[in-house]
Amino acid sequence: MAVRPMLVMAGTTLVGVLGPVAPAVAQVLAQPDPAGAYTMSAGRLWSLVAALLGLAGAAIGALALARPTARIGRWGAIWALLAGLAGAAIGGLVVATAKGGPGTGYGIVGGYVALVIGLIAMTLGGLTLARHRRTG
Repeated sequence: MAVRPMLVMAGTTLVGVLGPVAPAVAQVLAQPDPAGAYTMSAGRLWSLVAALLGLAGAAIGALALARPTARIGRWGAIWALLAGLAGAAIGGLVVATAKGGPGTGYGIVGGYVALVIGLIAMTLGGLTLARHRRTG
């Protein structure tokens, strides 16, 4: 199967899964919730989830890039792209709905971290797919 149809199919699936969930997440994140330094607010929780998704995608992408012909090669790159996209999307949603700056409990710092890690994961997955396409 060609890479482009797989990416379109994966993106459509991701939008189909996350599409109905996004308004509910935005509603929860938009609620005023000033928190203390050690309180786990909704924004901090979602930014943590996004960062972990991005980190998992970056790890899988790095492994797939290091071993493109191994068992993890092509599918690892696709999973890295999907996890990175999900992490960046959730991180972007957290950043977009945050009403305060760092230290206010809205998770804006974690959202920015999730955005960066998600983009790194998508880059690693894309590089692996490009390498696999050239050699494969």
